[in-house]
Amino acid sequence: MSSDVSGKEGDKRAKYTTGSIAGTMFKTALTMLPATLAMSGYNMADTFFVGRLGGEAPLAAMGFTFPVIMLVNSVFFGLGTGIMATLAHALGRQDSRQSLRLTSSGVYLLALCSLALAIAGKLFAHYLYEAMGASGETLRQTCLYMDIWFFGCITAALAMIGNKMLITVGIPHWASIMQVVGMLINVVLDPLMIFGIGPFPKMGIQGAALATVLSQAVCAIFNCLLLWKHGFLSFERFPLAEMFACWRAIIRYAIPSMLGMFLFPIGQFITTKITAEFGDAAVAGVSAGSKLDAVAFVFPMSLGITLMPMMAQNYGARLYSRVREALRISVKFSFIYLSIVGLLFILFAPLVVGYFTPEPEIQEKMTLYLRIAPLGFGCVEAMRFACFAITACGHPKLDSLIKFIRVLVFQIPLALLGLWTMSLAVLFFSKVLAEALSFAVAMFFALRVVKSLPEDGEEVV
Repeated sequence: MSSDVSGKEGDKRAKYTTGSIAGTMFKTALTMLPATLAMSGYNMADTFFVGRLGGEAPLAAMGFTFPVIMLVNSVFFGLGTGIMATLAHALGRQDSRQSLRLTSSGVYLLALCSLALAIAGKLFAHYLYEAMGASGETLRQTCLYMDIWFFGCITAALAMIGNKMLITVGIPHWASIMQVVGMLINVVLDPLMIFGIGPFPKMGIQGAALATVLSQAVCAIFNCLLLWKHGFLSFERFPLAEMFACWRAIIRYAIPSMLGMFLFPIGQFITTKITAEFGDAAVAGVSAGSKLDAVAFVFPMSLGITLMPMMAQNYGARLYSRVREALRISVKFSFIYLSIVGLLFILFAPLVVGYFTPEPEIQEKMTLYLRIAPLGFGCVEAMRFACFAITACGHPKLDSLIKFIRVLVFQIPLALLGLWTMSLAVLFFSKVLAEALSFAVAMFFALRVVKSLPEDGEEVV
């Protein structure tokens, strides 16, 4: 396919600027539902099979890997936000040439950053595990898992952000298919590599990491091929000046987004260290419980996956009333839906924990977590949707400020209260309170931003 696309074809690719907002949102959410189920499947499969290795160390090790993976994913998320926002704005303007350049330049930038992160992780990440409180067998297993995960850093980046690019250009069904394919590969390979079934050697927790890397590699390759086939990725050389200009446009959004997202693993790092004061069983219980949380967010996440590019396309097309409507519908739906699902989690927590670990002490901690943390479910996703609107409307620094307030003003000080009282219950309630306060702040700023937009068709001053 030619690397250039006509204006008519570019118009067709602004998929989210016509039709009913609610209809488009829920239609694409249903399209992405298998993908969000698959994302939950990744985490749940690893937790389920690693939990069957026995003892506290394997599941605790998974808990210690989480903040570090979040730290790396923060970089990918920031770059992905930069690519999605600028690409969606270009699509809204029907600028097909810029769309192609942004996607191609974004892939090159992801590859370079992935290589740098992989090297840094291999050299220095073990200091972070120790600082969080990992020691002995738990530390050893954490290192075994992450050494392989860092090896596949680039596949994680291209799998994750490649999916976001497919969604942004208006082919979310392919993004959903590839996410499901990756999950199925991971689920099949997990038991084979962890327990050494058939011709595979028994690799323990390393097998879980390798299964993840291989499944992501398949997704990364096909994501790039799909972008190329649809005319959004070119492997031809183009002027460096154009590529650097695209990088500057992406980085304008990426840096604030990264800085904001960096705060989450920092907050997770500190809360994991605080949780570790209650023992490895507490870390394991919270790790398993937080992965089970993902089930509650399956449909709202499906809605959210296309929300930011939808808002950004309409912002680029100067259809500001559609941006306001998308924010109103998404926040109202996610808050009500997740509040109901959170109540179900609280009621049925004791019935599900036994499926994830046979260890009684871990079951006890996991049950306590699942009886408190779901109280804040409604605020979590609604806050995220408010931040999407802020970024889509060209205010990435404000989005970063809200994340700063969430972690450094609310999450960490309130978590320290749990440590001071030496009560896991207080620690979990502090998490809920931090999420509620963060939601209030995010909505205040999001409403100010969208209400300040002019009438449709006018230029934003």
